[in-house]
Amino acid sequence: MNEFIEILKYIILGIIQGITEIFPISSSGHLTLFSRLFGMDLTNLTVFLMVTNTGSFIALLFFFKKDIAELIAGTWKYLVKKEETSKDDFQYVVKLIIAVIPIGIFGFFFKDYLPNDLLSIGFALIITGLLLYFVYKVKDIQWKNDITWKNALVIGAFQMFAVFPGISRSGITMTGGLVQKIELKKVLRFSFLSYIIVSVPVSILGVYEAIYATEQINTIGYILAFFMSFLFSLLAVKFMYQYVKVKNLIYFAVYCVIVGIFSIVLYFL
Repeated sequence: MNEFIEILKYIILGIIQGITEIFPISSSGHLTLFSRLFGMDLTNLTVFLMVTNTGSFIALLFFFKKDIAELIAGTWKYLVKKEETSKDDFQYVVKLIIAVIPIGIFGFFFKDYLPNDLLSIGFALIITGLLLYFVYKVKDIQWKNDITWKNALVIGAFQMFAVFPGISRSGITMTGGLVQKIELKKVLRFSFLSYIIVSVPVSILGVYEAIYATEQINTIGYILAFFMSFLFSLLAVKFMYQYVKVKNLIYFAVYCVIVGIFSIVLYFL
């Protein structure tokens, strides 16, 4: 019975990861919070995050398979076949790479020094909520459709802060795009495609560390969490694309503030 309950906890954490990785509400913050609520000793939380992140990564890879294929084909045609008509695809890929460089550098040097307790996560979630509220307030402006080189640089600078646990990567990236008046679906596409690029090395490292982890891990729990993360990330990204508009971000903003306050209170209990 105890083993079943433990497996159930991992399944729930996988579902939480899948949803919160896509929605602008911080997956790392929620996993830390719920592992505490469940009384789980996730010594390998970083490894667990990497493994479940792989589930989200594959879900986004599946959802954007057509976009990715077109960008790869366009880049190949421009670089190898010198087709000028494919220049936009090539430049879009370069913009994606530019946008992920800051978070890659910042994460590599500082990830081991960042706080990961409920107090810091609580404040980070509140900051995420305030950022979402800010972009919600500018919902009636005239939106642009194209992402320029400057836009990519600014989005990359915003995305860098997503290494802080509790700061939503999709939320901070969305903020970086929306404050530049880029239309929401264009921002979402750019955000998730940049996430895919970042997730390639993270996923490889996560699987490696899970296989060679020195501490004991619940193998069945990790596998089930991986599949739940994949499934619910896929459902969440479909939902985001179909239903979420800038005017709806107020709900995510309020939610983040409430969960942030709850995390801070729980820290002192």
